[in-house]
Amino acid sequence: MAAEGKTSSSIWETVKTVFWALVIAGIFRTIFFQPFWIPSGSMKDTLLIGDFLFVNKMAYGYSYASCPTIRIASLGLDIDARDVCGFLDGDNTRFLGSEPERGDIIVFRHPVQGTDFIKRLVGLPGDTVQMRGGRLYLNGEPVEVEPAGTFEEVFEPQGPVRIRPRCENGVVGEGAICRKSRFLETLPNGASHHILNIGNQRSDDTGVFTVPEGHYFFMGDNRDNSTDSRFPQAVGGVGFVPYENLIGRAGRVMFSSAGSSMLFFWTWRSDRFFEKLD
Repeated sequence: MAAEGKTSSSIWETVKTVFWALVIAGIFRTIFFQPFWIPSGSMKDTLLIGDFLFVNKMAYGYSYASCPTIRIASLGLDIDARDVCGFLDGDNTRFLGSEPERGDIIVFRHPVQGTDFIKRLVGLPGDTVQMRGGRLYLNGEPVEVEPAGTFEEVFEPQGPVRIRPRCENGVVGEGAICRKSRFLETLPNGASHHILNIGNQRSDDTGVFTVPEGHYFFMGDNRDNSTDSRFPQAVGGVGFVPYENLIGRAGRVMFSSAGSSMLFFWTWRSDRFFEKLD
């Protein structure tokens, strides 16, 4: 009987340990940092498919979007942030809130779909934003750009979804070099970052967007391969993003893998480990 009691006690201790570990992990993810994998190439060359980073959720304070959304299709698990923190939704405010800065790389909750997106903040409340000939205009003035060489990558499937990149140098074969023109863009506050060009397309010329109060305008650095605020929500775009939908700021790549699984160590990009983001 003593042995059975000792076994039961051991099992109970294990259950308690696992429970408190999950509670602590949940608190850590809700309040401090959220892990985020880069699933697409919309932020190249700043962020590559397979980059892994922690998003600082303390940067802008907290709203309903700060609560984690957990979707695991194989387990039938679908817990949305609104299911847990929906009572905080609706007034477009934040607890301990602070304003983001132009040029910040931000993970935010899509206003309609509820999925997490990562883009660069270019338009603040009250700004006018327009694209003319592939160049960004803010408040009627062109944003400074200068040539910064060429971004090259191998034309091959990338990441778990096995996405192939789009190339400025036309259709290339498997294993060939895919090229895009690269430019250094400097925003009015002095924040600089690379942007890429693939070719001329409709999103290179837009009407004038006026960012409403309490909202923000986001774009991807890979300008010709990004679904962002240039596209209305009615057609699957992002549109203007409410303040309360901001989740956190990305500041550093922690880990990066070019393969379909992070376990394939031969595909790790060790040169990107702990790389600071601009």
